Amino acid sequence: MLVLDELDRGLIHALHVDARAPFTLVADVLGSSTQTVVRRYRRLYAQAGLRVVALPTPRSSGTHQWFVRLTAATRSAHDIALALARRPDTSWVRLTSGGTEIVAIIHTAPAGPDAHALLLRDIPRTAGITAVSAHYLLHTYLGGPTAWRGRVDALNADQEARLRSGTGTAETSNTADASGPAAFDDTAHLLTDADRLQLSALREDARLSYAELATATGTTASTAARRLAQLRERGALFFDIDIDPALLGVTVSALLWMQVAPAHLDTVATALALHDELAVVAATTGPTNLVAHALCRDAEALHHYLTRRVAWDAVTRIETAPVLRTYKAAATLRSG
Repeated sequence: MLVLDELDRGLIHALHVDARAPFTLVADVLGSSTQTVVRRYRRLYAQAGLRVVALPTPRSSGTHQWFVRLTAATRSAHDIALALARRPDTSWVRLTSGGTEIVAIIHTAPAGPDAHALLLRDIPRTAGITAVSAHYLLHTYLGGPTAWRGRVDALNADQEARLRSGTGTAETSNTADASGPAAFDDTAHLLTDADRLQLSALREDARLSYAELATATGTTASTAARRLAQLRERGALFFDIDIDPALLGVTVSALLWMQVAPAHLDTVATALALHDELAVVAATTGPTNLVAHALCRDAEALHHYLTRRVAWDAVTRIETAPVLRTYKAAATLRSG
């Protein structure tokens, strides 16, 4: 497996601060040459599965998000997970719990005859699925625009500031500050068809040049640049990094389905969002009302986290589901 060094980690962190920062600026901030940074980026892209992607915020895209848990026969779970991962309306497709449960985020339209076709028709009719539970995502405390801290621990505050000031896009950063998860306003702009076309291209590669973006969208480079700037200013999109967490020292990944007394839900979730071990914290509907994604160094570290840091009276139940395989990350299909 590829071993990341300080420069690799600095590059990943820099891309979280500003996914479209010029490599010349990134190199200057990291104290390296542009050629070296470009070479490292290409190596991470080819050998580590690094992808820089742009995603619409849910309210701007006009979609709802559901955590869906599917129980399937072991012999069919792989094929079902792979089929879900290939769909454009899914993300974070994972195999958990001994290979019999598939967990995915499904994006649905809020209304219309086919708004919930996948949930109500396609999945229930799929051979091999024995149980389905859907949890509507109510609020994200950590994740999405806010990066997991395990990927943003290489740069200091001055370096982050230089990256932001270099392009004037501090409002688009998806890095949380020291006080907690970054607030993110996704109510300002509903995407147009032209916006969606541009985001479709950026979903594949958020570092496309304006000329490449113009070719992909059938417009001009100046129009593509102006439209992207407007989307960023309005908070209609955010950037994310897809990379295997194992390269960052993670050997144990688990989803934590928690039941929290409603009166304490916001307090508990806000506190959890500050934990370095967690990459996602979200409130949902269902018998468990809080889900978190833990990334730990090893099993002992996960045990320590569960018994020492989440042992609160307000958390009345925790179901821990180890992640065995990720078929799709934020937008990227995983081959491994």
